[in-house]
Amino acid sequence: MQNIQNQSYTNTRTKTFDLVLTAILATLVLVSTMFINIKLPIGQGGLIHLGTSMLFISAILFGPKKGALAGAIGMGLFDLVGGWVIWAPITIVARALQGFIVGKIAWSMGHRGDNIRFNILGAVISMPVMMAVYYVGQGFMYNNWVAPLASVPGDIIQNVVGLLIAIPVCVVLKKTPYFRKKF
Repeated sequence: MQNIQNQSYTNTRTKTFDLVLTAILATLVLVSTMFINIKLPIGQGGLIHLGTSMLFISAILFGPKKGALAGAIGMGLFDLVGGWVIWAPITIVARALQGFIVGKIAWSMGHRGDNIRFNILGAVISMPVMMAVYYVGQGFMYNNWVAPLASVPGDIIQNVVGLLIAIPVCVVLKKTPYFRKKF
């Protein structure tokens, strides 16, 4: 009986830790998106911000589920509180898919975000998916399939900057005691 109670306590503790960690990651994405955001003079009002790098970091360090939730919740909340409400549904889908793809690839084949090539590959493969979701969303939103093309250069810049920040940060963080232990 004692063993069952210990298992129940451990499961509850793990679930609570996962919930808190996911909330922290989503908050970091939100704050990173708000911290520096430069409105682009091209496209449909896109932004360059640090949230993409935090999404990549979350997905690489903690896997697909937390990456998807951190990106969707963090950037979705930014749209809701930052005056971009109409974009929130598109952002939630685009960033959930992006975080999931990055994490899934970074954590594939027994890796846990510890292979730089897989991490870069995950981020690179996620970029056209994210851009496609925004493109289709804008196409329907504006009933125009040409205008969304103007946002593509900004999306590329935002993703490349995010990748250039995230990879070195993940390399450094993976060397810390927390990530050296297997959890």
